Amino acid sequence: MAFAEPQFELSEEDVDERTHIIAIAGEIHVSTAPRFSVLLDDASGRGKTAVVLDLSDVDFIDSTGLSVLLNGLRRVTRQRGRMALVCTNPTVLRLFEITRLDATFDIQASRKDALTAVQAA
Repeated sequence: MAFAEPQFELSEEDVDERTHIIAIAGEIHVSTAPRFSVLLDDASGRGKTAVVLDLSDVDFIDSTGLSVLLNGLRRVTRQRGRMALVCTNPTVLRLFEITRLDATFDIQASRKDALTAVQAA
């Protein structure tokens, strides 16, 4: 039995010399997380210390996806930067609440609010 290819799209945007946005759509899980991790590592490697991850169009995140998010946050904070997530999907928000990661991540309702949060540092 063959499984359908998961929906997964990434886009990124440099806002300025230190601010970077990565927008993710679809599912972040064991088969898609590595691509996401590479983009996040690359942004951090280029000195991006104000990072917004727009999860507005994410439908599902598994433990591998959460690990990528946590590792990204660790890298950004080690560079004395800030990272914010944009998340409006109730199912994904519930995952952050259940895992208590809503206290770890700066979760915002809009990209504008997330940009304000990361650029305030």
